[in-house]
Amino acid sequence: MAELGAHLTAASAGDDRPSIFEAVAQDSLMAAVKPALQHLVKVLAESNPGRYSFLWHWFDEIYVLLDLLLQQHYLARCSASFSENFYSLKRIPIGGDCRQQPLATAGLPKRQHWKSLLLLVLVPYLKGKLEKLVSSLREEDEYSIHPPSSSWKRFYRAFLAAYPFVNMTWEGWFLIQQLCYILGKAQHHSPMLRLAGVRLVRLTAEDIQALEKKLAGATSHQTHSIKTQVQSAVRKGLGGIAFSLSTGLSISVFFLQFLDWWYSSENQETIKSLTALPTPPPPVHLDHGAGSALLPKLKTVCPLCRKIRVNATALSTSGFVFCYRCVYSYVKTHQRCPITGYATELQHLVKLYSPES
Repeated sequence: MAELGAHLTAASAGDDRPSIFEAVAQDSLMAAVKPALQHLVKVLAESNPGRYSFLWHWFDEIYVLLDLLLQQHYLARCSASFSENFYSLKRIPIGGDCRQQPLATAGLPKRQHWKSLLLLVLVPYLKGKLEKLVSSLREEDEYSIHPPSSSWKRFYRAFLAAYPFVNMTWEGWFLIQQLCYILGKAQHHSPMLRLAGVRLVRLTAEDIQALEKKLAGATSHQTHSIKTQVQSAVRKGLGGIAFSLSTGLSISVFFLQFLDWWYSSENQETIKSLTALPTPPPPVHLDHGAGSALLPKLKTVCPLCRKIRVNATALSTSGFVFCYRCVYSYVKTHQRCPITGYATELQHLVKLYSPES
């Protein structure tokens, strides 16, 4: 049995393909980095909404720009994405001579380079946006924001009904490709590599030496033309930013396992005993700006419409209670609590049920 499964972790002497575990590990690396950064930005936005709330509101767009810069740097320098280079892998075009592979410093052909860049950056961004749209539509459908007979409600209900099957097909495509890769029937463990026209191989000793020489030559090379100097300065600036991002990500990778353990369900009881604190008082940071709502004297009055609350809904970020329609419209427009100014999303709305209802 051990002999039958040995090929999953170890390749033959002449095989340059990474194992399925290496391939899946480098895929999960970037998927783990984004939630960690998102949690950091959320903490900053909640601690100082006036200064950092824009980071939370535009997090996806800021992240995709940084990811674009990072992946472009590594594809041009190492013929690999950041996570692939972290696991000592590189990309080579499909159909090339397996015995004479291009060095990692040679880069990919332009067609494969730009296809790889778009698939690495754009596809995860669009998938994340689609998931957020589906979540928002499900919340609207649950609380029946639109009249039952509206054509828009019928359309997005049909969309919500079809989305699980589309998502299942997408994930099944990846699973079948991985199974084919394990059985040796495919050169790619991911359909994205096939669409980009490349496959993954391990870095050789010649690749590592070429990368070290390229890095040493870039620091010692001097140019005399003004135009060339400007171009070189721009490249060095962008490369420095990308290098800083990659170094920071490389260091933060070692803390991801700890975060996974800390937030895992098995350790919640231990964490609660370690972090048990008394119930905090109501928030003292009240944003009484021009666009902020003031608290009414009567506790049954909504701070937004100044009428008796209907369908009472609380914000989990601040604890204040409003009418559902009032707070839904406000949070959807401003992404913050009307009273405290804390960064808030629609998922933080909590329906309150009284014994009378």
